[in-house]
Amino acid sequence: MTFDPNTSLDPGQVSDRRGMGGRGGLAIGGGGIGLILLLAYTLLGGNPNDLGPLLEPGAVVQPEGSALATDCKSGTDANARDDCRILGYVNSVQKYWTEEFRASGMTYQPSKTVLFSGGTSTGCGSASSASGPFFCPVDKLVYLDLDFFNELRSRFGASGGSLAQGYVIAHEYGHHVQDLLNQLQVGGDDTGAEGRSVRTELQADCYAGVWANHAAATKYLEPLTEAQIADALDAAKAVGDDRIQEATTGQVNPDGWTHGSSEQRQKWFKTGYQSGDPSSCDTFNGPI
Repeated sequence: MTFDPNTSLDPGQVSDRRGMGGRGGLAIGGGGIGLILLLAYTLLGGNPNDLGPLLEPGAVVQPEGSALATDCKSGTDANARDDCRILGYVNSVQKYWTEEFRASGMTYQPSKTVLFSGGTSTGCGSASSASGPFFCPVDKLVYLDLDFFNELRSRFGASGGSLAQGYVIAHEYGHHVQDLLNQLQVGGDDTGAEGRSVRTELQADCYAGVWANHAAATKYLEPLTEAQIADALDAAKAVGDDRIQEATTGQVNPDGWTHGSSEQRQKWFKTGYQSGDPSSCDTFNGPI
């Protein structure tokens, strides 16, 4: 059991577009960037805005509706269903950052998570299941197809576990926090092992770890176990650039990294988790 069964969930923080159609999809330009390589680019926080013309335009925004309000009311529901569990993690993560911003004399601006299936349109362009979870800085929303977690296990060998889902959500909201703090910027030496893209993603991993340290204090979750933390670390390992490159191309090329190695991603999640302090997450200065 992960969530306090007596906690009440706030369905207003998640929009449900599942089953509402929409062409979605991604037109892959240049020939030769397949599904797995696209996942390697956007997995766990890649910014679809960076893909520019690779994104297929024209997807229609579907009306948002949701059964979450009736189906996901308590921690008991979050312990039983994936969509309710995602809602619970969104609630917990945003409660933590609301309180952290307040303690620092700032105001946290909440962001919704959009659940979709197949494809949907976003402020950053048209997205599909192949996009992986991402935060769009244009419309300030997090996007997630729940089938991603099956891909994480079957294609990338992660062990799964509920806190793997929590890590993904906390990572994406780490990008939202970066956006609020004007840390989410591109330019200069963006890619590569020491590039800004990697440093940005590692900071989001660290922010996810900070949330994990405070997760029980949000009153949504019970105290995390070592096994659950291991699930989160295993998910971080599964989506390291080196591991994905080796699996897809048979070789590792640090010059093409955008998210960091498996070791780096685990390291920075642990840094945030062990410190519980967002100030420990300065990945933009010094070695990473």
